[in-house]
Order: sequence, then C-alpha cells, then structure tokens
Amino acid sequence: QVQLMESGGGSVQAGGSLRLSCAGSGYTNAAKCMGWFRQAPEKGRDWVAAINTGVESTYYTDSVKGRFAVSWADDKKTVYLEMNNLTPEDTAIYYCARTRWTIYGACPRESAEYGYWGEGTQVTVSV
Repeated sequence: QVQLMESGGGSVQAGGSLRLSCAGSGYTNAAKCMGWFRQAPEKGRDWVAAINTGVESTYYTDSVKGRFAVSWADDKKTVYLEMNNLTPEDTAIYYCARTRWTIYGACPRESAEYGYWGEGTQVTVSV
C-alpha cells in the first residue's frame, strides 16, 4: 500500500524559507511523478510543482518559479520542496502526491492524474 507523509510546514514571516518533505513507502521507484499541490482557505487545490523521478525533470507553476525547488532522494523515497522568499499568498495546506502510472514525459498538472496523496502540511506566511 502506497503511503505518503508530508512534514516541514510551519509559520514564517514574509521573505522566509521552509523545506517540505514527503516520505513515501509501499512502492518501487519506477518513473512516476511526484507533485506538490496547495490549497488556500476557501480555494481549490492548485498544482505547485512536480518532478519526474525517473529522469528528475522538474516543473513549476509560474508564481513559484525562481523561488521554489523540487527535488527527489531516491534512496529515501522522499521528495522535497524548498520554498524561498515566501509571501502571504503562499499560505496554504501543501499536499504531496504521486501518479499511479509511469510517466514518460512531462508531469501532469491535474490533481486527477495523481492517485496517491499525503494528508498535507500547513504553511503560514505572515507579513
């Protein structure tokens, strides 16, 4: 059974940094995509970033390019999201997710393409 667990959330001031981790278990590392999504209060769940664990290609939504970095540690089955220069608009619950199927190209941005999800970790950025 695939399980994902996020950690590393917290409260920071604007301009600060956080590093989220998502540890996985119950699967072997075929070329799947690991994605990060976030959901702000009273808003939908938005795609933030993803990495194809087979080739370690990375993808970002425009609002986080240059500030966030996603990476993968194969030996730990863990995906990271390094978040820098945070703003209050980054405040949300952050979820990691894994595609159910092997992905040979760019990682998908639609939540429906991800079959496994963590429970989320809260990130709060104050002014």
